[in-house]
Amino acid sequence: MSDSIARHPITLKRVVHRLPGMDEGRTERDLQYHQSDAGPLALDVYHPHQTDGAPAPVVLFGLGYRDVGVVSPMGCAFKEMEMFISMAQLVASSGMAAVTYTTSEPVADLRRVVDHLDANADALNLDAARIGLWAVSGHVPVALSAIMAQPERFRAAVFSNGYTLDSGGTAIADAAKDYGLVNATAGRTVDDLPANVPLFLVRSGRDEIPGLNGTLDPFVSAAIERNLPVTLVNHPTSPHCFELNEDSALSRHIIGQMLAFMQFHLA
Repeated sequence: MSDSIARHPITLKRVVHRLPGMDEGRTERDLQYHQSDAGPLALDVYHPHQTDGAPAPVVLFGLGYRDVGVVSPMGCAFKEMEMFISMAQLVASSGMAAVTYTTSEPVADLRRVVDHLDANADALNLDAARIGLWAVSGHVPVALSAIMAQPERFRAAVFSNGYTLDSGGTAIADAAKDYGLVNATAGRTVDDLPANVPLFLVRSGRDEIPGLNGTLDPFVSAAIERNLPVTLVNHPTSPHCFELNEDSALSRHIIGQMLAFMQFHLA
C-alpha cells in the first residue's frame, strides 16, 4: 500500500479452526504478478504439506477491495491479515495450494492472478486447470463476477457470509459507497451463473451486516429454482464472519466442510 494506518484489531484474529502443523508449511511470498500504476502487485503461494511431487490444485482467495494505492482501513494488505494467512495454512494442510494476493483493480487483478498462475504453473508446481475460488463478505461480488465471466477457469467456489446480487435492492450498491467494495455483480442475475461450477455458501443467521442476508437468501432460492449445484450451510447462532467471531464446535465443523468441498471438487 502507498499509505497505511495502524492495523485494525480484526487483522490480528486467526480462524477458530486448526489442523496440526498448519503453520509449518512452505510459503513463497511476494511474487510479483503485475506492475500497476499504483505499484507492484504480488502474490503468496502456500504449498501443500504432503505432496507426491505432482502439480497441486489451487485455492485462490479472491478480493473485492483495493489494498494497493489506497489508505486501507485495515492498516495492511488483505494477504497480511491473520484470517487470510490462517485460512491459507488450513488449505495447504489439506493437500491443496493456497494463493493470496494484493490488488489495485480487483476485477482485472483476479484475472491477472489466474493468468499468472497458468503461465507459471510449472515453476510453481501448480495445476492451473484445477483452481477453486474462495471469498468472504464484501469480497464475494468480485469472485462471483469472475465465475460468471470465465467459468472455464474455476472448478468450484466457496463463499462465506457474502454479498451476492442486489436483485432489485440496493444493499451492495450502498455497501460499495460506504465501504469501498467493488460492486462487480451490478446488473447481473442468477441467470448469468454457469451450471457447471459448484458453489458452497455459508450463511450466518445473526449476520449484522446491513442487507447482506437480504441478498444471499433470494440468491440461494433462485439458484435452487434453476437447479444449480449449490450447497448452503446455515450457521444459525453466528454473527458475521463466523470463522473469526464464533469459536464453537459448529464453526470448526463448517470450516472443515468448506475444506472438504474444495478437496472433493479439485481432486
